[in-house]
Amino acid sequence: MSVPPASPARQTRSALALWGERAVELLIRLSGVSAVLFVFGIFLFVFIEGAPLITDLDWSKAIFSPDWYPTSRENVRYGVGAMIIGTLSVTGLAMVIAVPFGLGAAFFVSEFCSGTLRETLKVVIELLAAIPSIVWGFIGLSVVNHLIQRFLPAPVGLNLLNAALLLALMSVPIIVSIGEDALKAVPDSYREAALALGATRWQIAWRVLLPAARNGLLAAVLLGVGRAIGETMAVLMATGHAVNIPTSLFDPIRTLTATIAAELGETAVGSPHYRMLFLIGLMLFTITFAVNLLADLAVRGVRRQ
Repeated sequence: MSVPPASPARQTRSALALWGERAVELLIRLSGVSAVLFVFGIFLFVFIEGAPLITDLDWSKAIFSPDWYPTSRENVRYGVGAMIIGTLSVTGLAMVIAVPFGLGAAFFVSEFCSGTLRETLKVVIELLAAIPSIVWGFIGLSVVNHLIQRFLPAPVGLNLLNAALLLALMSVPIIVSIGEDALKAVPDSYREAALALGATRWQIAWRVLLPAARNGLLAAVLLGVGRAIGETMAVLMATGHAVNIPTSLFDPIRTLTATIAAELGETAVGSPHYRMLFLIGLMLFTITFAVNLLADLAVRGVRRQ
């Protein structure tokens, strides 16, 4: 029995549906490619602006020297060693504070509370994420500064500890949100099997959910690191903005991002100082790339296990 041919109207609708599907697929592909192109374009712009100084710079002194005197008339020095150490130290201390609180809050919100309490906590966490960085800077300048001077043996409240506390508070909402999503993605059958074996809620969280969601939890921590390492205004206002290699939690420091924000608007376009600030931007790109590369290697290692 032969099948009657499709009507012209149906053929037209099928052709339109096929073209629509191809158009959506092409749009998705362009969106993915555009993200790569935008990042490459930003990198290329920063590289072009800083490139004229690359060959004239003594890179060993620039990277390892703590001397930053870009406007000196007698002896110009572009040492960013102290700023690199300051950036890494404040980010590392912030993560030491933020990761336990962030992951703990993610476990609590996901597994140990329900109903109104869970919704209230989620709203509060989202409100923390919505606070602008300049407001966090004012909090560090006017509140945390005085608290550190009053309760801790610190001569100045604008220091490494102040900025680390602010960055930790700014990173916790990201860690909590992504961590909770990772925990919710674990199948309920894991929880039910553990309950059937007589495990407590703490044992389920520690021995079942943590190993099962470790990829997502690691991603949450790394997103928190990215949030902290790229912050500008809060660290500009809370660190003391002093070019200094920290030897304690109470030493003022300066970060790479804060240096660019504070000095770029006051330099002459095309001057060596101007070029050097763009090279600092390239250093930030390098540090971020290294963090992402280590994260990718860590996630792959966890998946193999």
